[in-house]
Amino acid sequence: MHLTSKIYVAGHRGMVGSAIVRELQRQGYHNIITRAHEELDLERQADVEAFFREERPEYVFLAAAKVGGIVANESALADFMYQNMMLEMNVIHSAWENGCRKLEFLGSSCIYPRMAPQPMSESCLLTGALEKTNEAYALAKISGLKYCEYLNRQYGTDFISVMPTNLYGPNDNYHPEHSHVVPALIRRFHEAKVEGLPSVTCWGDGTPLREFLYVDDLAELCVWLMNTYSGNETVNAGSGKEITIKKLTELVARVVGYEGEILWDTSRPNGTPRKLLDISKAKALGWTCRTSLEDGLRLSYEDFLNNPMRAER
Repeated sequence: MHLTSKIYVAGHRGMVGSAIVRELQRQGYHNIITRAHEELDLERQADVEAFFREERPEYVFLAAAKVGGIVANESALADFMYQNMMLEMNVIHSAWENGCRKLEFLGSSCIYPRMAPQPMSESCLLTGALEKTNEAYALAKISGLKYCEYLNRQYGTDFISVMPTNLYGPNDNYHPEHSHVVPALIRRFHEAKVEGLPSVTCWGDGTPLREFLYVDDLAELCVWLMNTYSGNETVNAGSGKEITIKKLTELVARVVGYEGEILWDTSRPNGTPRKLLDISKAKALGWTCRTSLEDGLRLSYEDFLNNPMRAER
């Protein structure tokens, strides 16, 4: 990409999209196109086609998605599949039809089989059953990834995909029911601290292992890959480090300053027992994450405190 290239970031208001915009601006790119949902509904094919015909972006970062934690995924399976597949297909197809030079599709590590060998390499895709709690979302993301690959193979496009691990950071979603684990814990412990609650109850038994990546580190990789990588196989994005949910919970409580007791509701689901990405491919391409988990959590909590309206989403 040249600094004057016309770049469209889909989902610029979300955590990932806003981080990509920040990184592009940091590096000096200044011809960045964005559209809020009220201006452009990516689920409406005709509207997306009209947008691409008019704007003709040279490069596209597809970071728009309907996302959520276990509760949101299990309670809205059809919505997660339909909305994500519609917006992905509309954007990718219109980018191809209108001569986009390169598109980067943002997926999720949930695309890999529930019991995949750890750490999970890019080659383990479609080798086993998916985790049921987010199967609908995973199927949509797999479809987007594969559509990029098939366009490359059939029409010679240069569409790539990136599969991040669990993300957190500025502009996260702190909704009490629809958020992921890190923002959910930040909000829960903050409210418990403010209200002086003696204990906080968390889901499961705390044993699952998870990997977390600070979103600004992902954004740096996304811009790097847009400039340096071409290929049909996706690229994993992670920290290469894992932590139990129990230890993560204790760390978030410490960062927030909550000193009460942490209880566990073992009647609630744990989700996948372990999820660690093999990031050797990204490292071989010259990237490594920079932000430690504790530092990232402190930055995230500062963002939460400085933007109280985010807790209402």
